[in-house]
Amino acid sequence: MFMLLVGIVLFLAIHLVPQKPDLKASLIAKLGTGGYRGLHGVVALVSVVLIVVGYFEARGEVDLWYPPYWTRHLAATLMLIASILVFAAPFSGKIKEKLTSPLSVALKIWAFSHLIANGTLADVILFGFFLLFAVSYRISLKKRIKAGLVSIPKGRWLYDAYAVVLGLAFYAVMVLWLHEWAFDVSPLF
Repeated sequence: MFMLLVGIVLFLAIHLVPQKPDLKASLIAKLGTGGYRGLHGVVALVSVVLIVVGYFEARGEVDLWYPPYWTRHLAATLMLIASILVFAAPFSGKIKEKLTSPLSVALKIWAFSHLIANGTLADVILFGFFLLFAVSYRISLKKRIKAGLVSIPKGRWLYDAYAVVLGLAFYAVMVLWLHEWAFDVSPLF
């Protein structure tokens, strides 16, 4: 559990920097743009590794509840939407124009769907953290958009088609093979 918590703290620390424009500018002034991006990337990667390793170590330690079976199917359905939104994030489509941050919405859906379908302490810590983080990020993004620090370009429907096709392909691979291979749990059974 310790590694999971350390990973979460590191992840939060490095991802709060962009939400604080003065701190980010100060770091860029000291390290340069490349140095800042490098530091951000390394700390983010280390935090994700710690989170993954810590989660797998703590996953079966403490059961808080036993979710009803139907929650797995609801989670699988919600993940279809999240998969499309993940692929809408890098494209300037209408989805991105309307949601401003499809990735943060996808993260909220991912976290919520896994919270309802899993009942261990490690699940509550991991997915609860990411749900709160995504909500916090979204609030911060709206403030930065209102302050003129971030702009969302006009979207094109063609890019939404790319997001849907890529999201559906990713979802199929995840449901039919990758989720069970990576996490030892089938999302369907």
